Amino acid sequence: MPQWLDAVRKTTSQPAHPPAGIDRDRDAVIAGLTLPWNSGVVEGHVNRIKMLKRQMFGRAGFDLLRKRVLLYS
Repeated sequence: MPQWLDAVRKTTSQPAHPPAGIDRDRDAVIAGLTLPWNSGVVEGHVNRIKMLKRQMFGRAGFDLLRKRVLLYS
C-alpha cells in the first residue's frame, strides 16, 4: 500500500465522498497518478462529438451526424 494512501486514511478531515473505490481500483489509481500517459486527446474528441450531437438534437439522423463528425475532424 502506498504511503500517501495510508496518510489519506489517517487524516481527520472527512472527504465529500468516501474513497471506497480506491481500494478496488488501486492499480488504476496509482497508474493514473504516476504514469506519463493520459487519454486527454481521446477525451477531447469525445467531447467534440458530444457537442455536435447536442447541437443537432432532434434535427437530423445519424447520417448527418456522421458527415459533420467527419467534416470537422
